[in-house]
Amino acid sequence: MKDGSLTANGVAKGCVAKGGASADGAARPCAASAEKALVLCSGGVDSTTLLAMAVSRYGAKNVYALSISYGQRHNKEIESAKAVAAHYGVEQRFLDLGAIFADSDCSLLSHSSQDIPEESYADQLAESEGKPVSTYVPFRNGLFLSAAASMALSLGCGAIYYGAHHDDWAGNAYPDCSREFVDAMNRSIEEGTGGELHLCAPFVEMSKADIVAHGIELGVPYELTWSCYEGGDYPCGACGTCIDRNRAFEANGMRDPLLDRLDAERATANAEGEE
Repeated sequence: MKDGSLTANGVAKGCVAKGGASADGAARPCAASAEKALVLCSGGVDSTTLLAMAVSRYGAKNVYALSISYGQRHNKEIESAKAVAAHYGVEQRFLDLGAIFADSDCSLLSHSSQDIPEESYADQLAESEGKPVSTYVPFRNGLFLSAAASMALSLGCGAIYYGAHHDDWAGNAYPDCSREFVDAMNRSIEEGTGGELHLCAPFVEMSKADIVAHGIELGVPYELTWSCYEGGDYPCGACGTCIDRNRAFEANGMRDPLLDRLDAERATANAEGEE
């Protein structure tokens, strides 16, 4: 586990908090005084684990899940986000910001002329000479966090939870997931809200495998989540996020629970069809 390992109460040691680092350079506990939190919830592994942490800390009635459409190729992740929010019994809000990315040719968007790369992020970065990968949506997370800040403040929340992790920003794959980006956004949110709201990114120094390990401890229903960029009835297994997801579960000595669920559903459907 990297430097952002979690403390006993589920707070990341490297988590951004109001007031920044202490005199000895150690980050203070995130959202120490907050009573309500808004969680950016995409329906994937990271944000679902984050939602579980927030519910454990604040209670379901004090947590909001915000799911944002941005013109992506499919609605599988939004449907998964709905299932996850229902599982935890939290109030869910939705935004559609797709019009902002109408001029982008990011391969993740439904109108893009590009195909989704079928290779790991490391391979993509080697080909792009260190530039962001083709599935990087221009400053998407900056936009998401700005919108989330307005909504969170209106809802009386003191913290926004954001699931960026180390694997996403390693090598500049997604620069709006980096530690530097998170710190800068936290400063902006604190300044822009008079110190009433701040950003909590407990996974920013952690790997996806670390996140899954923590989620297993929390009993996160990973079978409800979705990560694949392609959509469809079954994950492609070849896009960057599928590769990362599969490796994270393998590192924890298990198969992806989503695949187990889908395989079981297929077997049931086939058996019923043979009757």
